[in-house]
Amino acid sequence: MAKFLMLGKYSSEAAKGMSGERTKKGVGAIEKAGGKIDFMYALLGAYDLAFVVDFPGVKDAMKASIALTKATDIGFSTLPAITIEEFDKIVG
Repeated sequence: MAKFLMLGKYSSEAAKGMSGERTKKGVGAIEKAGGKIDFMYALLGAYDLAFVVDFPGVKDAMKASIALTKATDIGFSTLPAITIEEFDKIVG
């Protein structure tokens, strides 16, 4: 499994539909795409949401990102992530 950081930004339309039910729908979309959520946070600033998710691969992460946007009207930027220890090995 690979780690991904999913950063979400509410559109004005998405903000109108905030609810616990929509959160469940979003979790379901991630799980349907093969993802396992490690953490979910609400934020202040440039992004409104941050999820740390494990996916089998990039295609699964992309599928989930698209499904989330379709289901919630929240735009997501989905970024692959590695640990600092893995990064240090790569850069030597």
